[in-house]
Amino acid sequence: MSTIDVSVVICVYTENRWEDILAAVASVRAQTHPALETLLVVDHNPTLLDRLRSEYKETDEVRVLPNAGPRGLSAGRNTGIAASHGEVVAFLDDDAVAERDWLRRFADPYSDPRVLAVGGRAVPVWSSGRRPDWFPEEFDWVVGCSYRGLPPGRVRVRNILGGNASFRRSAFDFVGGFATGIGRDGSKRPMGGEETDLCIRLSHARPDAILLMDDRAVIHHKVPEGRERFGYFRTRAYAEGLSKALVARSVGAGKGLETERRYTTRVLPAGVARGLRDLLLGRPGGARRAGAIVAGVLTAAGGYVVGSLRARRAGTTFAVVPISLDDVERAA
Repeated sequence: MSTIDVSVVICVYTENRWEDILAAVASVRAQTHPALETLLVVDHNPTLLDRLRSEYKETDEVRVLPNAGPRGLSAGRNTGIAASHGEVVAFLDDDAVAERDWLRRFADPYSDPRVLAVGGRAVPVWSSGRRPDWFPEEFDWVVGCSYRGLPPGRVRVRNILGGNASFRRSAFDFVGGFATGIGRDGSKRPMGGEETDLCIRLSHARPDAILLMDDRAVIHHKVPEGRERFGYFRTRAYAEGLSKALVARSVGAGKGLETERRYTTRVLPAGVARGLRDLLLGRPGGARRAGAIVAGVLTAAGGYVVGSLRARRAGTTFAVVPISLDDVERAA
């Protein structure tokens, strides 16, 4: 069994997820490979900060901290990195629960010093009790989950998924951390891509680095009712296009779109074909799934075009806002 110490960072921002946050922390405390510590980083919400501090005031292994940087997920994660002590830093979404061997699956590969990141699989938990029959598995990334087309097993990847991720601490010495200007920042638009940007920058800085995805490191990610609707599907697809434009501007279109090219030329056409086959076989939702894939591709492509034009005109730049332990202590 691995002896590597793992710190777990959970970034939180709203009291509306109170029960989800408690469940996420409980799942970390139940791990077969115990976490060194769990850090709850609160994104500029003093009421939630005080409430969580009261909740965990007698729990030594859970620490509650304010985001010491600008509003947004990237700075929240960077705050957690600065405050943590583990050799490996893992990230869990605040509306997800981890299976009991989650951290063990993360820790084991780090026995190879070339491994700098390990990600896992996120399984959707639909609020309605089942997947909407029109919702294609190829687009499960829309709801923050692993999608059809990802390679099975433990495999090398370009990037890992941010809501179920871990990094060796030394990785942040090479790239600094998550960049602001990409990803969620407290606005209503569901952006993403900050973990993709970080992983590509890490591969540039350390060409010998190994980044892995292990589908046995499983979390169960809640999908609220509002995200089961086609309106959210289109909004998230458009935002992903905007995000990919920002990532491509940050790290270059070659690496920034490498995985997406395979996805759009192989995985999605196969998904459309499956939907049409199900239509011919009389299975429910086949035509709607095929249509959703086409709509999702077109919407994301539109977002990419708009995002590219905006970034070029505005001269968009990205930077890692440095957050030190002193910053964290002052904010606390």
